Amino acid sequence: MKASPNPTAAAEAQARSSILARLRAPTTPAALPLPDVKAWFETHQRHEDSAQRVSRLRAALEAVKTEVHDTTAADWPELLLRLIAAKGLRNLLIGSDTPHGAELEARQPASLELKRYAESIDSWRDVLFDEVDASLTLAKSAMAEVGSLILWPTPQEPRLMSLVPSVHFVLLDVDTIHADFYSAMSFENWKDRLPAHALLICGPSRTADIQQTLAYGAHGPRELVVLLRHPATQSEGAAA
Repeated sequence: MKASPNPTAAAEAQARSSILARLRAPTTPAALPLPDVKAWFETHQRHEDSAQRVSRLRAALEAVKTEVHDTTAADWPELLLRLIAAKGLRNLLIGSDTPHGAELEARQPASLELKRYAESIDSWRDVLFDEVDASLTLAKSAMAEVGSLILWPTPQEPRLMSLVPSVHFVLLDVDTIHADFYSAMSFENWKDRLPAHALLICGPSRTADIQQTLAYGAHGPRELVVLLRHPATQSEGAAA
């Protein structure tokens, strides 16, 4: 006598086959529409002029214990040398071959040693970490919205220059201050020339322990000093 088929077993087999077929079938998820970032930022722009961007950047930097000084293209070396003398610094690390480094060397006083970053880190690691008081680097640009400096390290000014010395001086041209990150990336065409490293610096290095005690210099420079370099044609009062 022939056994009648088990409807439950047949249904389970069919369900299993259907599940396996769906798992094995290639799937092409529907593409999600990309957000219109440009349109969003265009409708949220502040429409500020250069002076307003400078003011917002200064306020954001000073709120996190950053020193900010106004200067001009002609006077910034003298201002920097005065600040170095006031802080009692013995030496300053500069890039291996930069226009601003050469400009400072031309006005170097006898009391200050300028060290060029001209060697590999392996050959002078101890000197960099133990004997360098401060460094000077040039900022690529800045963002007023969040109070950040943008640095693009180069072989002439490696990123260690902004991370190791206890005091970090940054020279920033005011005409490179953008409203926000999107404006900076768009204006500087980051999508076609993204740097190997981009540093966003918002203030001196700081950290807090479980007791909420804030300490500076634990993971980098304890002091950040920004020199806002205005065009030489602007007022003499721009100099600090």
